[in-house]
Amino acid sequence: MVRRMIRQALVVGVIAMGPLAACSPGEVTAARAQTPAAATSAEVARHPVSGLQVIDLTVMRGDKRLPFRVELADSPQAQAKGLMFRTELGDFEGMIFPSAVLEPRSFWMKNTPLSLDIIFIGPDGRITNIAANTVPYSLDSVSSSGVAAAVLELRAGRAAELGIVPGDRVTYALPR
Repeated sequence: MVRRMIRQALVVGVIAMGPLAACSPGEVTAARAQTPAAATSAEVARHPVSGLQVIDLTVMRGDKRLPFRVELADSPQAQAKGLMFRTELGDFEGMIFPSAVLEPRSFWMKNTPLSLDIIFIGPDGRITNIAANTVPYSLDSVSSSGVAAAVLELRAGRAAELGIVPGDRVTYALPR
C-alpha cells in the first residue's frame, strides 16, 4: 500500500511525508526525473544493519551537488524505528522518510544513541528547516516549520560541515 501511494505521488510530481513516531523529497524535479531507474530486485542494495533498501540522494547547494547513500524508510515499521539503537552513521549516509501525506512533522530521539541533524523538506523539494545536533535519547519533540514532504536524517553536524541550509534542494529516486 505504501509503495503504491509513493508511486502515485511520483506520477503527479510530489512526494509527501506522513507523521512519524520515532526519530528516525518533495517535488520530483527534472534532476530526479533524469535519475536512472532503480536497480532490479536482484541488484537492490540493502543496508547491513537495518536491511532497508539504500538509494542515492543529492542535496543541491547552488551549483554544488552533495551526494549521499541513504536508507529508505518506506514502510510504517521502518519509519517508526528510524535510526533507533544505531551507534554509527557514515559521513555521506542517512535515512529518508517518504510518504504520501503533506503535514507538519515532529520527531523525538527515543532509543536513538546517535545525535542527528533532522532536515525537514517541503513540498517543493527544498529544505525548510534543520533541527541540528539533536540530543540522544531525548523525548523532546523537534518539529518542521510548516508542512513537510520528507525528512532526511544525517549524522549530527554534517549539515553545518557541508553548508547545508534551508532553501537547498533535495532530490532522490524511489524504486519502482
